[in-house]
Amino acid sequence: MTTHQVALVQSSFNLVVPILETAATMFYDRLFQIDPSLRRLFRTPQAEQSRKLAHVLTVVVKGLSRPEQILPAVEELGRHHSGYGVRPEHYATVGDALLWTLQRGLREAFTDEVREAWSAAYSLLSSTMQQAAADAETVDMFALQPA
Repeated sequence: MTTHQVALVQSSFNLVVPILETAATMFYDRLFQIDPSLRRLFRTPQAEQSRKLAHVLTVVVKGLSRPEQILPAVEELGRHHSGYGVRPEHYATVGDALLWTLQRGLREAFTDEVREAWSAAYSLLSSTMQQAAADAETVDMFALQPA
């Protein structure tokens, strides 16, 4: 991500903050509309899950200007999500739901440039999560093989 993209994500996120919990609820509604099978991956009530998402988004967006500080936590998140049954193809669906939600929440402030910046941010985060999950699976696979 460029520093300009980081600034765009952070400034546009500030516009979402007043409606963050509503936006998180919209996100999950859209996610389950796109792929209803994903609902089974969530064991906590949707309101609680929405609050968790709002918190994680806040931390991650604030930390984008210092990726070295947030990426270890993002990697851990990827390892945890793998354990919940999240598969690589789910990340595209989540990205679609996120961009849809941002478009609805930001309206005219969701310009093509802002969309590209959010796409770059999501790409960084999702690829980091997926790589950590794949690495963890590789380690598990080697741990299971006899010496």
